[in-house]
Amino acid sequence: MTLFPITVPASLAESLGLDPATDDWGHEIRHAVGTGAGDTYVLSGLWRRDGQRTEDGGRGFVLQLITRHAPDGAATATAVIPYEVPGGTRSTISWGNESNLALLPDGTLVLSSRPGNTHLLAPGLDRELAGWRMSTYSWTKEENGPDDPFAASVAVTPGGRLLCLVSETSLENWGVPIPNLVAVSDPGEVLAPGHKPVLHAFATLSTSAARQTEQDAHPHVRHVGAPVLGDNRPSPALGTLVSGLVGGSAYDWDRAFLHRPAPLSDELYVVPVYGRTYRSGSRGQRFAFALLDAEGTVHGHLGGLDRHADSPYTGHLFDVTTDPHRGLAFHLNRYGLYAWTADGTLRAALRTTEALFKALAHFALLTATPTGELLLAHRKQHFVLRVPVPGDLTALGESVTEALAGLAKARNAAKKQHAPVNWLWTTPTGAVHHL
Repeated sequence: MTLFPITVPASLAESLGLDPATDDWGHEIRHAVGTGAGDTYVLSGLWRRDGQRTEDGGRGFVLQLITRHAPDGAATATAVIPYEVPGGTRSTISWGNESNLALLPDGTLVLSSRPGNTHLLAPGLDRELAGWRMSTYSWTKEENGPDDPFAASVAVTPGGRLLCLVSETSLENWGVPIPNLVAVSDPGEVLAPGHKPVLHAFATLSTSAARQTEQDAHPHVRHVGAPVLGDNRPSPALGTLVSGLVGGSAYDWDRAFLHRPAPLSDELYVVPVYGRTYRSGSRGQRFAFALLDAEGTVHGHLGGLDRHADSPYTGHLFDVTTDPHRGLAFHLNRYGLYAWTADGTLRAALRTTEALFKALAHFALLTATPTGELLLAHRKQHFVLRVPVPGDLTALGESVTEALAGLAKARNAAKKQHAPVNWLWTTPTGAVHHL
């Protein structure tokens, strides 16, 4: 099957009074993770603007949906995660920015978001197994209680190590937590209800932590045997490290930011570092997809990109995804789809200026699956396109061309089955769980 739509349970749409013929709602595919058996979990957002009312009295809402899809694309279960449950009570699952998914070796699903929220969900999406949260603002601590964070993002290596992005407080003059540390767990350590593994920090974005006190430390994030705090952190800062790889002044890397790191193996990781953004537009600003190991040693970067012609800043498409089982890395932005081997060599650059690959500009890269596929999400039509990754990356263009050539036929078949209105796909099948 070339594609599968990301559906909304028909019963949920009906209970919400969601009329797809109106223009007051939105659906966005945000992330995905695949299983070794070919199933796929897809995270999406569904909302209707506040202040809008339907004829039957429907109100605005904001939801996150996690849907499990079988290998044939059929939706088998959906978890519905509201920002607030009826009556105004906050959901037990924290809401944050840049939500992301990961799968633990035992099949447990991990949902993480910035600044440091992590939740474990049962494979059937019917219950939350454990959760840790981090407040974005000081006043939310009064509502939610003391912070007990884990990570802003989690990725799992082939051997089960957890590669994490961790936020810190009291950095520089920031008044909110900032994703600042890249850390990894020891082999054999597990994340489970009642247990957070120790994470060993091997890279830091900002080293300006003079304002930190003991209250700012995370006991589970350590460097040279002690919690990361103040000067006890990896150095030099990532801005200094990547400037040696791709150039740039101190000004270029001041106010730089990190995006979700991704594993190339158990010991080698891609750490995306982006220079400051500008209100007038940031195309041409410096960025680096650095290659670091668990000791913080730099092994180069994913090369071959032009900072202007291949800029990820257009549309803010910052994701880098990897297939750690084969040591491959991928990035998709408005200007092309790019693929590298683990040594940082660019093996494929399918630029959207070429007629064959122009349609890629409408897609976002979700993940590379353990079964050897790239999953691309159409931003407006809300379906996922599967692209097989050939053993020889230089043949990726042929694989993408074939997938795009079959797109119209597969989409028409899906439309006959689901009859979407304004690209809202609904399905009467699959279990629905409200978490």
